[in-house]
Amino acid sequence: MVVVSIEDLDLFLALRKEDPLLEKELKEVVEVEQLLKLAEDYGFDVTEADLFAAQQRDEDSLSAKELQRRMAGDARRLRHFIQG
Repeated sequence: MVVVSIEDLDLFLALRKEDPLLEKELKEVVEVEQLLKLAEDYGFDVTEADLFAAQQRDEDSLSAKELQRRMAGDARRLRHFIQG
């Protein structure tokens, strides 16, 4: 059994710099399942857990100011969603 790691996701996403078609396809992804399928189509075994781990890693590297800015944006989207 092959152990899948976050590095596989990093390699997949880095490939978009070399592959214009992949770059275009990634811009059209709107759901996790689409991203996982696309990674599989390109020969990568990426899981939902890898995506969450990568997201957490990126958030851990942000400054407090940037985290506050993101949280404010999330709050605005939530208010807009609730209000319709």
